[in-house]
Parts: sequence; structure tokens; C-alpha cells
Amino acid sequence: MKEREKKEIQEGLIRACNVIDLIIEILRGSKDRVMAKRCLVDGITDGIKFKSVESRIMAEMLHFTERQADAILELRLYRLIGLEIDALNRDYEETTANIFRYEDILERKDSMAQVLINDLEAMKKAYARPRRTVIENGEEAVYEEKKVGEMDVVFLMDRFGYCRTIDAATYERNKEAADAENKYVVVCKNTGKLCAFTNKGTLITFKCMDLPFGRFRDKGVPIDNVSVYDSQKEDIIFVASQSELNVYRLAFVTRQAMIKYVSGGEFDVSKRSVAATKLADDDEVVCVSVLYDQSYLVLCSHKGYLLKIASDEIPMKKKAAIGVRGMKLSSGDYVEAAYFGGTFKEQTVEFHDRQIDLGSLKMGKRDGKGSLLKK
Repeated sequence: MKEREKKEIQEGLIRACNVIDLIIEILRGSKDRVMAKRCLVDGITDGIKFKSVESRIMAEMLHFTERQADAILELRLYRLIGLEIDALNRDYEETTANIFRYEDILERKDSMAQVLINDLEAMKKAYARPRRTVIENGEEAVYEEKKVGEMDVVFLMDRFGYCRTIDAATYERNKEAADAENKYVVVCKNTGKLCAFTNKGTLITFKCMDLPFGRFRDKGVPIDNVSVYDSQKEDIIFVASQSELNVYRLAFVTRQAMIKYVSGGEFDVSKRSVAATKLADDDEVVCVSVLYDQSYLVLCSHKGYLLKIASDEIPMKKKAAIGVRGMKLSSGDYVEAAYFGGTFKEQTVEFHDRQIDLGSLKMGKRDGKGSLLKK
């Protein structure tokens, strides 16, 4: 409930920042707080002095909620700085992702069970006591490994497959360069595991401790050297930390337009390589994505067809399932790319040398052909 209220306020502030000149005009033209709030909530402009008729018409169309109006009236001017607005957008994305996760936990027993397992493992790690039984004359038989302090690190892998880890503080200082120069950037624990999904439907796992840890400009080592991955046979298309997968769902999209959701807990495996999904002959995975607040999926075919479908049309399946068909493809056509988007966040992608606003695309139905991209 608190997260929903927080989301409501954040949506109001983001919307207000987009029309801040109008908001300031309303505040300056109002006689008191009550008059300004009535305008923000109900669109009542009586008694408010506006610079133009257009401003009055726009003010009548605002209709914020009570909570949003109170937050706008209490908004400090420093929050309009570019960095503060970026922080507000990040907070909104985090809140939306939390709501999505909490609803997923409440709706699915598998997700709830995974949360309990994670909590119990954390308690075991925090409160476990050392052995009390004394083994006499057994000093040579007892070997204690040196304990490694747990800390946050950031996994970096460039487009050539060279990877390493750096500490979180170093990443924050070089965030812009790190994001631009690396294909995969994943925040994880130095004692945890990383999961890499390939286009051949394989899951490759490897420990963070096996990766070189050092400075930001260190080159790192090929991922082939620290895992069972073979860059000559398959391509990595997605990387995530094991702990993140345990509490979310994953979406799979293949070249032949087969789609499905899978519980992330199914990928908590001890083996270094397992099948992540079942594929038909001559098919391969083109997209793997962790689900946070995504409300729709856009499938883009090689021949330029685009199909936007609601996220709830995609079924939950086991990792050994092949999925369902998401898009009808003509002869010789195949899914070239897939994008997930949210309801409130604007997202523009480049496809076939065109900038496409995903939010403006018309919603279709699963297993439809989609619309042809205009030239």
C-alpha cells in the first residue's frame, strides 16, 4: 500500500515537472493554497489570474489526485534541477519494480517460496554458529578456509567478451564510461554467482570470485577462461546475478517468435551449464529479459513487421517448455529483436535505421502478424 501511494506521488511530480511553467503560473495567480489545490485537482480556475486563455484551458485539464496536489504544493525549487529530476525518475522506476515484485510474490506460490528460501539462507549466513564439538588430536585433519568479506561489486564485460569486477564505488565514479564501453554491467556480491544466457538456449553459471578484481581500466580476461562457455559455438545475449533471478521472472523470445515467462528460481542450479529453455529445430533465443514493471512486448521481424502485445498475454511455463507463438511470420521472415516497455516510461529504440517510440504503437493480439514499418 505504501509503495502504491509513493508511486502515485512520484507520477504526479514527474507529470508536474513536464508542465512546470503552467504550475508556476497557477501558483502565482492564486490567492491562497486552497485555490491553487482546487485548480490542480478539479480544474477549477475561478479567481486565478492567467497570462493567456491557453494557460487557463490547460489548467482546467490537469486533474491531479489529492496526494499529488499536496506533493506539488510542497515541492521545493531545487527539485527542478536536472539531476534531481533524473533521481526522481530513477526512484519511480525502483518503486514500480518493487510493486511488480511484491504483486508477483503474492500471486505466485513459487515466487513466495523462493523469497522464504532466500531469507532463510540469509539468516543462516548471519547467525550460524561455529562447531562446538572439540576434536582432540585432530589439528592436522581440520582445515579452515580463509573467510572472504562479502561486498558489492560490479561485473563488467565488453563486446569482445573480456570481463572483470570492480568495487561499487569505482563504478559510481566511472558510471557513464562503464555503461558506454561495456556490453553487460551487473551489480552483484563478490561471493555470489552470475548467470549468462546464450542464443543456443544454454545457461552458463560462474562465480564472481573466479573473475579478476581490480581497477576500472584493467582489461580483464576472456569469459571462456573462467566458465564453460565457448564463444566459437554460441553468443551470450543476457547476463544477470543469481540473487536477482531468484526473486523475478524471466521472459524468453526466440527467432521463430516463441515466447514464454519462466520463474527465475528455476535457474538456481549447481551445474556450470544447463539447458535454459527448449528450442525447436533451427531456432535460437533472441531475447532474455528480467521482468520488473513491463506491461507490453514489441516483436520486430526481419521484414519490418512490428507487433505490440500486452505482457499478461504471455503464459508462465517451465524452463523445459518451448513456449507459445507470439507472432505469425511469413516465409523467410524471423524475429530480429524484442523490446519490453512499461506503461509510464517513454522508450524509443532504433530498428532498421528508424527511431521507434514503443509507447505510441497500437496494441495488438498475440499470434497476430503486426503492422509493417513505414519507409
